[in-house]
Amino acid sequence: MSLNAINNYFLVQPEPQQSCLLFLRQFILNHSPNFTEEWKFNLPFYYYNKKWCCYLFVYKKTQKIHVGFMDGNKITHKKLLSEGRKQLKVFPIDVEKDIDTKTLTTLLNLAIKVKKMPKPSK
Repeated sequence: MSLNAINNYFLVQPEPQQSCLLFLRQFILNHSPNFTEEWKFNLPFYYYNKKWCCYLFVYKKTQKIHVGFMDGNKITHKKLLSEGRKQLKVFPIDVEKDIDTKTLTTLLNLAIKVKKMPKPSK
């Protein structure tokens, strides 16, 4: 889908989620020139070198924002939660608090390492 769908996703969010999501969008895209943004499953997805890396969404029950990591099962970090998922892990962000950019930077770097790993041969 178009960039308009992605932009609309951010613009229809209520505050303070909107400001937080817009910040996270720029933070991820500025982390590396190899990050690109695409619209998948009605969410903004971020690819690293054309490989699914992470996505943003608002968890309806808590109104927290989650940065979901596609290969989260390959990333070990105490702030990443599996919440019963097999492959995905999420980094929850409370919109009422400052974003832990140091942890987010670490998680993005770990996700990039996973994307650079060669696939195991069968």
